Amino acid sequence: MTQESSPQAAGSPAVRGGGTRRPSKWRTRGHIPWSLWMAVVVIYPTASLLFKLRYRHGDRLPATGPVLLVANHVSVLDPLSCARLVWDNGRVPHFLAKQAVFKGLAGTILRHAGQIPVARDATDATGSLVLARADLEAGNLVVIYPEGSVTRDPDWWPMQARTGVARLALTTDAAVVPVAQWGPQRVHDYQAKKFHPRLRQPTDYLVGEPVDLTALRAEVRAGRPLTPELLRETTDLIMGRVRDQLAELRGEPAPAGFAPRPRKKLPGDLPGTAA
Repeated sequence: MTQESSPQAAGSPAVRGGGTRRPSKWRTRGHIPWSLWMAVVVIYPTASLLFKLRYRHGDRLPATGPVLLVANHVSVLDPLSCARLVWDNGRVPHFLAKQAVFKGLAGTILRHAGQIPVARDATDATGSLVLARADLEAGNLVVIYPEGSVTRDPDWWPMQARTGVARLALTTDAAVVPVAQWGPQRVHDYQAKKFHPRLRQPTDYLVGEPVDLTALRAEVRAGRPLTPELLRETTDLIMGRVRDQLAELRGEPAPAGFAPRPRKKLPGDLPGTAA
């Protein structure tokens, strides 16, 4: 049976297998800096107005420890609703986001709140992965959209992802949690370049079980190089889980593979080393 939870119930202590009680969300979020409170004051009510959020298995997000949350990308509004998913389940989200949004006062607030800028230049993008890895090693939750941009698949299935997610997944001990989302594209349709100002648009999230990468991580630590083939294999493994969960949310069969990326560079696209 699928567990569904509302945002109101998602952060409440939950009893899981073995009778272990989930810690209080205020404890698992840790110290909340002023910049994050400012972001919460803006994002929380905005997401509440735009989306009627519905979570399945929100308690699969580990209450503590490093987490790499891997999600499909259907709208420029995804971070608003995904931030609520993470916050409502007792964690603080740190997003990998394009550098263009880190300007002026907003950029100062975002950086102070732990968000991670990603530049278009490949060298700087590699530096962003270093920052993301350090963030995970500090025990935080990092959100990544491996497609690097909103999907261009006409039916909103994930397109081929960048391999930065595999680099992070294979070189850290973070729990790699696949998350499927469906609904934000009805408010802002990136492909049609149209904003549909609807209130309380149903938006669904399905949180999967962490992807077991134990064997691959052991091989990497034993000296196996991070070849393009290994990175692609791992990326497709993770995104395959996201795609299949999206099929469950939509109640439709998933395509066998991933939509191809357009040949031309996409607006807002993140480099292959970063996403």
